[in-house]
Amino acid sequence: MPEHPQLHLSLLENHHEHECHVQPCRCSQSNHLTRHQHQHQHLSSPAKTFGNIIISIVGSGVLGLPYTFKRTGWLVSTITLASTAILVYYCMMLLVWSRKKLEKDGDIHVDSFSDLGFLLYGKWGRLTVDVLLVLSQGAFCVAYLIFIGENLASVLGSDYITTLKNPFLAFFGHDNSMSEGHASQSVHSLKRFLVEVSMEDSSLRKFFSSKEGYIWIVFPLEVALASIRTLTKLAPFSIVADIVNFGSMTVVMQQDVATIISKGFASVLASQGLSALPFSVGVAIYAFEGVALVLPLESSMKERKKFGRVLGLAMACISTSYITFGLLGYLAFGDETLDIVTLNLGLGWKTTAVKLGLCIGLFFTFAVMMFPVYQVMEQRILRGIRGRSSMLLRASVVLAVALCAVAVPHFAVFLSLVGNSVCCGLAFVVPALCHIKASREDISKSILALDYLIIGFGLAYGVWGTISSLQDVF
Repeated sequence: MPEHPQLHLSLLENHHEHECHVQPCRCSQSNHLTRHQHQHQHLSSPAKTFGNIIISIVGSGVLGLPYTFKRTGWLVSTITLASTAILVYYCMMLLVWSRKKLEKDGDIHVDSFSDLGFLLYGKWGRLTVDVLLVLSQGAFCVAYLIFIGENLASVLGSDYITTLKNPFLAFFGHDNSMSEGHASQSVHSLKRFLVEVSMEDSSLRKFFSSKEGYIWIVFPLEVALASIRTLTKLAPFSIVADIVNFGSMTVVMQQDVATIISKGFASVLASQGLSALPFSVGVAIYAFEGVALVLPLESSMKERKKFGRVLGLAMACISTSYITFGLLGYLAFGDETLDIVTLNLGLGWKTTAVKLGLCIGLFFTFAVMMFPVYQVMEQRILRGIRGRSSMLLRASVVLAVALCAVAVPHFAVFLSLVGNSVCCGLAFVVPALCHIKASREDISKSILALDYLIIGFGLAYGVWGTISSLQDVF
């Protein structure tokens, strides 16, 4: 679910009193903490920071990796994931080095990516970072809704349910089971009523068997969650979502191994040609995106000198897990691998539990991830005014996200589009620009040339990858 970094309660506890993390546009120079103020904050151990990095980066994007291996080949995908992890790590460290340079030159402590953009490039720097963060957060939430819609449709509109001609039976069981003695008469009557209504109305049956139908069911519930205005109240939901996500990934890998043992390795290809490369790179960038929380994570660490090693170890573990997850899924299902690997798992209580668990986890993660989007847009558009206007704006944002999710045909294709467009600029171009501005006088010509090379790569590849992904979408 990377996606953009997931917010962990321990990290929120360290920073929730400082508005820069959820309201980047509100920060001014007076908001930056001095070194003295920072020393009195509760700081994290290396082990805790390692855990926070893992939670911040790993997200729903991992579920599209097996399909990426199918689209591009197992060897190309493996090399792409490893290379992207190295480049993303380096660009994350560019932000850390840029912040250290500013701290060395003045008695300030820069907490957020947005603050860094402001100090180096003024209001336009902050605006650029805020816009990219809002777009990326919103795009991640579009991916969440696509995932929820497709998985609920697979559970309630599977072949088993279709043969029964009724999606409600996914909840209530086969028709014959309704007459079991343990069911009360009132519950039995309710089940029978829902079954008969859905069977008689073909449009209702179609609604409950489509991705779009479940997105619109989730829509009003997400609007209701948008009314929550305190981030710490949403943090427990994020923790539950993280637990569900990691547990579900474990179950999916177990199912992959069981399929390989029972049916043998599927036929796979090492490469699908150069034309498939943009898809692989886009998904990889999406899966590793977590640049916005690098500065808060580093500043929350007790031994900040060790952050680079901790981050490197975390990225190595994440990339190894990603490669293993993607490769197992591709080896298990081969050419039949679908864009969300859970759709390959078939029927059964364990599969249904995984799909529903992931949907519930992403449902709550949606609200957490959209929180900074609401804050930025309210400050930019409403100038911080709350009330009906604020709630209307939040509902409109959720509606826009839902409309995008309905319009996008496939989960993995959208991941690639987001990675190749917004995330490419956010993860590569902006960090390199910040490093050049902050450290031009102190870095060697080779390092400066590398920064410019990253900028050139980010811009050139971003254009190529975005055009390629748009062709896949439309």
